[in-house]
Amino acid sequence: MNIILLSGGSGQRLWPLSNDVRSKQFIRIFRTEKGELESMVQRVYRQIRTVDPEAKVTIATSKSQVSAIHNQLGSDVGICVEPCRRDTFPAVALAVAYLRDVRGVRESEPVVVCPVDPYVEEDYFQALKSLGERAALSEANLVLMGIEPTYPSAKYGYIIPKDKKNISKVSMFKEKPTEAAAADYIAQGALWNGGVFAFRLGYVMERVRQITGFADYDGLLEGYHSLEKISFDYGVVEHEPNIEVMGFSGMWKDLGTWNTLTEAMDGPNIGKAVFNEKCENVHVINELDVPVLCMGLKNMVVSASPEGILVSDKEQSSYIKPFVSEFDHKVMYAEKSWGSFRVLDVGKSSMTIKVTLNPGHRMNYHSHQYRDEVWTVVCGEGRTIIDGTEKQVAAGDVVTMAAGTWHMVIADTELQMIEVQLGKDISVYDKQKHEPIFC
Repeated sequence: MNIILLSGGSGQRLWPLSNDVRSKQFIRIFRTEKGELESMVQRVYRQIRTVDPEAKVTIATSKSQVSAIHNQLGSDVGICVEPCRRDTFPAVALAVAYLRDVRGVRESEPVVVCPVDPYVEEDYFQALKSLGERAALSEANLVLMGIEPTYPSAKYGYIIPKDKKNISKVSMFKEKPTEAAAADYIAQGALWNGGVFAFRLGYVMERVRQITGFADYDGLLEGYHSLEKISFDYGVVEHEPNIEVMGFSGMWKDLGTWNTLTEAMDGPNIGKAVFNEKCENVHVINELDVPVLCMGLKNMVVSASPEGILVSDKEQSSYIKPFVSEFDHKVMYAEKSWGSFRVLDVGKSSMTIKVTLNPGHRMNYHSHQYRDEVWTVVCGEGRTIIDGTEKQVAAGDVVTMAAGTWHMVIADTELQMIEVQLGKDISVYDKQKHEPIFC
């Protein structure tokens, strides 16, 4: 199975855990059978590998998410990086060209596209496999997955099949109707449009050439910024007369708000939280190293992270986006390919950060023009390289780098450091990468 997972957007509906770097799919909130926490993207990737160990998985994403993907899934996962965000048609176009020109997938092979963050069980991925098999054999150019509705929702688009068979020609599409209209559509056999579809690779490449004028991966990559911002539905699906839909009746949830996300939690809290006996239907997600005490709360969600603190009625939590849009979105926590960092304090001319490097990983060799840095090793062992000179470091060691110094750190074990940045102009853009010719 060739599968493209769409992992775009930054999302504000799950603030304060989601930010411009960590979208909802990277929040570790689900427990595995071993009791470890995993994110949506880890859960989906694991489920795909369980159903089809040989699946070719490609994640279409923005540059800001690459480090988090490598952190959570490892360095071997296929990633197609969008130079900028342009909506789902350009993202699918680039990923399909990547499959053909970089990964060697033939134009006759089927490709399945789905979002990276559905909350589903393994039968969903069995259905995706069947969807791809149908796309390989069908005369239809597109085969969509239609989710059997559980209620008349105004949040989703609807696919209306021509008949009641599990695989049917599509009669029409209806975009996010009123609940009353949705009930009428469901009575006609309508299915939710979950953004899942399959096709033969050559079909989409030809549509890409017709729509954009580009015929290969290199051309699309170079001209990506000029592509129209348009969804795959509007750009391709609604103009294609030869479409089938395959129904799916298994469990499917869109965990796009705190209200729906907490429904999938297997307990009332993640992180330190205490509830008195008067609390009812309260969930806490706490990433801070301090306890959260809840007393007499009902139908509430509490979320605490370095980005901020949310205390909300569960139903009202769906409406936080306009308020969050007014906040200063400084990234206070992020997962990188080498580990993670958490901002502890921001002063007028300083910033203090806790840095954790995973064993065997390293930062890029880099320098800063406008700030000095001081590293204090808290635990673990590793090596620093300062202007080409390597030195062993361990807990208690302090390393000072003046502005302009070329530096990096390599973790031999898990390495934790407190990094203090000093300067009048501290910015994420003040970073120059260098080639570590000595490694």
